[in-house]
Amino acid sequence: MAATMMASVAGAQKIGGAHTPLLNMPYDVSDDFGELSNNYFFADSLSAFDVKSGEGKVKWKRHRTTPRQAFNSNGTWVVPLDQLDFPYTAYDNDPELGMKIDFITENTVRIRIYTSPVVAQENKADEVMLAGELPSAKWTMVKNDGKQVTYKSKAGSITIERYPWRIVLRDSEGKVIQKTRHVMDNDTTQVKQLPFCFIKRGSDNSRSIAPMLSLLPGEKIFGCGESFTSLNKAGQKVNLFVTDPQGPETDMMYKPIPFYMSNKGYGVFMHTSAPMTCDFGASYVGTTKLFMADETMDMFVFLGDPKKILDEYTSLTGKSPVPPLWSFGTWMSRITYFSQEEGMEIASKLRENKIPSDVIHFDTGWYGIDWQCDYQFAKERFSDPQKMVKDLLKQGFHISLWQLPYFTPKNAFYNELVEKGLAVKNMNGSLPYEDAVLDFSNPETVKWYQDKLAGLLKMGVGAIKVDFGEAAPLNNGLYASGKSGLYEHNIYPVRYNKAVFEITKETTGDGIIWARSAWAGSQRYPLHWGGDAANTDNAMLSTLRGGLSFGLSGFSYWSHDIGGFVQSCPEELYRRWLPFGMLTSHSRVHGAPPTEPWLYGKEFTDYFRRCAEMKYRLMPYIYTQATLCSQKGLPMVRALFVEFPDDPGAWMVEDQYMFGESMMVAPLFSSETTRTVYLPGKDRWVDYQTGKTYSPGWNEIKAGEMPIVILVRDHTILPEVKVAQRTDEIDWKNVKKRKFSSDGAKATGVLYRPGSDKAEMLSE
Repeated sequence: MAATMMASVAGAQKIGGAHTPLLNMPYDVSDDFGELSNNYFFADSLSAFDVKSGEGKVKWKRHRTTPRQAFNSNGTWVVPLDQLDFPYTAYDNDPELGMKIDFITENTVRIRIYTSPVVAQENKADEVMLAGELPSAKWTMVKNDGKQVTYKSKAGSITIERYPWRIVLRDSEGKVIQKTRHVMDNDTTQVKQLPFCFIKRGSDNSRSIAPMLSLLPGEKIFGCGESFTSLNKAGQKVNLFVTDPQGPETDMMYKPIPFYMSNKGYGVFMHTSAPMTCDFGASYVGTTKLFMADETMDMFVFLGDPKKILDEYTSLTGKSPVPPLWSFGTWMSRITYFSQEEGMEIASKLRENKIPSDVIHFDTGWYGIDWQCDYQFAKERFSDPQKMVKDLLKQGFHISLWQLPYFTPKNAFYNELVEKGLAVKNMNGSLPYEDAVLDFSNPETVKWYQDKLAGLLKMGVGAIKVDFGEAAPLNNGLYASGKSGLYEHNIYPVRYNKAVFEITKETTGDGIIWARSAWAGSQRYPLHWGGDAANTDNAMLSTLRGGLSFGLSGFSYWSHDIGGFVQSCPEELYRRWLPFGMLTSHSRVHGAPPTEPWLYGKEFTDYFRRCAEMKYRLMPYIYTQATLCSQKGLPMVRALFVEFPDDPGAWMVEDQYMFGESMMVAPLFSSETTRTVYLPGKDRWVDYQTGKTYSPGWNEIKAGEMPIVILVRDHTILPEVKVAQRTDEIDWKNVKKRKFSSDGAKATGVLYRPGSDKAEMLSE
């Protein structure tokens, strides 16, 4: 069938093209799918298929782009092409290339589409994103005729249509929830779109694939990592490329994740580390366009509700283990404490003011030269670091230390890293740029690095701040894995997170890091925080959106800089941000200027204490919810629809969240003390601070003593304890049952104690 279509061209950042962006800026992969020099191959028909093995061949029709003028409007059109390759007998004009369907569970199917006759061998020993061997399940073949092949399970069905080639997904009720786009679909619209296709670049003959999928009316898309833009990604264009956005106020991400879910009952994991651009109806309302720099499409599709989808996804890529109990306490920090005396003074002030706290973090200045990693406390400012660590531990304070994986030419280890080949190289065998970037795909680098960290951990240090990790060399980077930065840039954070987590766990027994960058699989190495937020209402809101989106991408644990990072936080904003920060899984006060509460005066210090005491009082609930989250791959800070998928209103809310399964939190994003709150479900809700009760739906609710709205599900028992100054002094033998019931009827709850995997059911 002859067809023409408009191909969008936007921006100037190229993977395979001539334009070069600034280092560490995101790539828009869709740009390559408008290049005149590329050949375009459209998925046309199923030329062969073995119903037992799930393997087959797809026939691809060759096309090219050409400029077109229409009344002085110029565009790019795609038309069928007869090849000019020489000799023509050696190449297929319309190649037949492989596809494969695998059934992982009754809710999960894996679809692989290849663009080359040579299929890259899977290196399981070097698998970064997947957590282990994949299971297999049997779906029943219910149809196999000349038109289609259909497999079915309890969760839904998948159909491979022979011509026009199409993959169609249906839910358990038989409703179509997703299907691929064929060139014939352009017959119904004047806005001609690319179908499911791949390109072969004229610049180097490399290939990239672009699955084109349906986007249904009313469909909402969530996930893609710690994204700070609106929670629903429908109508947005999202670049999945690890960057340092300098804060949570832009569309760039420290932690992009190639996973998303739809309110139509499916989720998608794009198993690739190559850059991607996801156009969720941004350029055409009816199409999800997944532009991949990868030449292969390896896609896992999950069927079910949000909880089931997250459970299935994290069963493949790994679930977050529960971090140590002390990590759920208050972290006190700034950039930076420069001396032993300063650190000890902070500890003394915390105890003197009776502010419950468990961690003191030393940021960039504990080295001899600020920001210069040499893994040693500055001798002139830390007279006896071992004694300091020991004394702080006695007082109940664990120590966290900052570092990063880049070494400037003035760093003491720079020459060693270069001479031993422990840094990323360029194609000439030297450095891509002047910094030496640790190559974590090299086992020797990992050993060198972990040996340095082990010396600190053996002193009694509790956690390492895994800062940066977003600037791994891309186009000019060659890694020990044998791969270029095209595939290593995005998974650099996973390798980085893993190296620190594993040496910390091995040395101290506690599995924990404090990391900024991430990719799929990083959730196995908790925990992560949201980066350098501004001190504004909008930054507070975008921080929450980032945390919600991150939780919808398979991560259970997440934190942020309470009050923002850049300047001294205005006290009024600090007051509103503080209880929100205490009602996330992990709570750290950190900023470029000092942010310790006593610097704001006695009244604020008393208020800070009350907020911290609230979290420590709730520690049995928090630890219980953490245990449940780790079991099922659920987030502690979760979007409302995860708990209430059948409530249409719950899918609309992005400025409230469930803290675990029983508490609802609605922060105040302005100085107003009353805000509109949506209460999902069919039961009433009880105000945690005032005891007032509210009906489901939209409510105007005035905040309590703390400037935040906190509600509890009706008929819930929250396990609480007497406030302790440190988590190792919590009296777990005397857990109290706090009842929330609007009508006095029976309430229930659940409790997990540290060190026990047994759930205790709570009732009156």
